[in-house]
Amino acid sequence: MAGKVYLVGAGPGDARLITVKGWHCIQKGDVIVYDRLASPRLLGLMKPGAEKIYVGKLPDRHTMKQEDINRLLVDLALKGKTVVRLKGGDPTIFGRVGEEGELLRKHGIPYEIVPGITSAISVPAYAGIPVTHRDMASSLSIITGHESPDKLDRSIQWDKVTNATGTLIFLMGVAKIGYISEQLIKHGRSPETPVALIRWGTRAEQETLTGTLADIEARVKEAGFEPPAVIVVGEVVRQREQLKWAEDMPLFGKRILVTRARSQASSLVQHIEDLGGEPYEFPVLDTRLPQEEDQYKHIREAFSRMHEFDWVFFTSVNGVDYFFQHLEREGRDIRSLHKARIVAVGPATSMALRSRGVAAEPLTGNFQAEGLLEAYGQKMQAGEKVFLPRGNLARSWLPEQLRELGLEVTEASLYETVPADFRDDELISLLEQGAVHAITFTSSSTVTYFMRALRQMGIEDPLDVLQDVIIAVIGPVTGQTAENEGLKVGLMAEEATIDSMVNALCAWNKRTE
Repeated sequence: MAGKVYLVGAGPGDARLITVKGWHCIQKGDVIVYDRLASPRLLGLMKPGAEKIYVGKLPDRHTMKQEDINRLLVDLALKGKTVVRLKGGDPTIFGRVGEEGELLRKHGIPYEIVPGITSAISVPAYAGIPVTHRDMASSLSIITGHESPDKLDRSIQWDKVTNATGTLIFLMGVAKIGYISEQLIKHGRSPETPVALIRWGTRAEQETLTGTLADIEARVKEAGFEPPAVIVVGEVVRQREQLKWAEDMPLFGKRILVTRARSQASSLVQHIEDLGGEPYEFPVLDTRLPQEEDQYKHIREAFSRMHEFDWVFFTSVNGVDYFFQHLEREGRDIRSLHKARIVAVGPATSMALRSRGVAAEPLTGNFQAEGLLEAYGQKMQAGEKVFLPRGNLARSWLPEQLRELGLEVTEASLYETVPADFRDDELISLLEQGAVHAITFTSSSTVTYFMRALRQMGIEDPLDVLQDVIIAVIGPVTGQTAENEGLKVGLMAEEATIDSMVNALCAWNKRTE
């Protein structure tokens, strides 16, 4: 039985500008067939085991001819697969969706066209240019600029197009900007008509060049301005100086790699997006329940004694999450800790407890194990019992220090941290191109597993591709691990919190403007 094909518009580049329906299509696809204008971050939505096939086209070469792409969609669907053809922008605007849909229908394969936000309107918007304006332009035309001059002359009636609408949008026309300007002037547009070219709009590489029809070709050559770009011709371009907004955001122009556990939805990603940066998520590790029965025996024994503990120290969100999993598994509830003072290291850990109805005691200052001991070391009495629900890679420093104070410490490794089995060719390409500007590490384990992942993905010397990347760490312990790996730490959060790390990133971007 034939599968189904979804012809999906991926939007202009910013992963958040895909439609909700497009998002859902990617999540259920067995195969994602994508081009270079689709955000690599969208591939992170793929379900485990889904296949991805790159068919992108560059100005000077085609990875796969359109006829072959059409045939590929048919062949995949005939194998019973759910196929998502992911196209930059909107699939119906110069996306050749008609050819793909026609062949699918000919073979009796069901398909849906899922519209996307076209770069023709979104890219100018990110440059502060509205394509219409009450006083300047009440209509617009969207025109291909990709063809050779003789083909442009056959497909475009310059005498009619030039003054047909207030705003003219040319897609894929950077290489032909001189000829386009020449034809528009020849057919009645003033040489002083404003022009804007927006390259890689909505992405970290967004760059805007403005001029007039008379001088824009010279400006393009002088700046070495390269495709892909959207060309806007018309008086609306003058609005840019008043309305530009993306360039003014604190993290504009920066692509920031966020290393994390596969299961974690990072608040850091949300912060970066909200501040105008482009986050790129890379899961470097997984967490899982313990695999050996001996470990469960130790956990059961610790949980059976919860009523005895005077203190419980939660040092991470994962520790909280897995603690409550084991609590349910053992048939107990939080009342077993009625005697204990519960302390959380860091606001995120405290919030994780609060979401489960537990108000942890406050910890100010250094949100690490050292800070915990500074805040509560003098309040603990020799002989008191301390419970540390943690992961298998937790540092030994804290329990050692507590035992030196005469406390009885019970540790329980409630979860294991293991490398994520994940290959990301897009990330390798970005690193090799120097297109990643900063990398964030929120724990020592993310440093260790990230460096290991790079080597496993074929990068013999990770330090070589990372030499120009700013390394941002959440605290001195993580920073020391990074330096042990040979990395040069460029940013360290003043406090071991996501907010503090984001503040450091914003200050860095401001210095580099």
